[in-house]
Amino acid sequence: MPVQLNHTIVHVRDRERSARRLAELLGLAEPVPYGPFLVVELANNCSLDFIQEDGTIHPQHYAFLVSDAEFDEILARIQTHGLSYWADPYHRQPGKINTNDGGRGLYWEDADGHNLEIITVPYGGWVERSSEP
Repeated sequence: MPVQLNHTIVHVRDRERSARRLAELLGLAEPVPYGPFLVVELANNCSLDFIQEDGTIHPQHYAFLVSDAEFDEILARIQTHGLSYWADPYHRQPGKINTNDGGRGLYWEDADGHNLEIITVPYGGWVERSSEP
């Protein structure tokens, strides 16, 4: 079987708030509890497993590949919630989207400072990615 990412743990201050907000913004199913985690399932059999932390949160970057229609829906939800968004990962172009690689993309922050991104085209465009070196 080829190597696949199965899940990653997202450290947050409030797992309910963070998992539910992300699922809502991305139009995904309600998060499901699993042990100490609240799990957000993605379409590619990968999950984000939210765990609550009392200590320092080290912000991470999470990027989601979405269709053009999903992009429009997510952007509308971001705007409805009054969230700031940027065209770039450094947050220097507020209220704009980018058109990198012939697609569209944007970034926003969650309550713990994680830098979230949606893109309609993978980095480098629709280039076939070979499994060979």
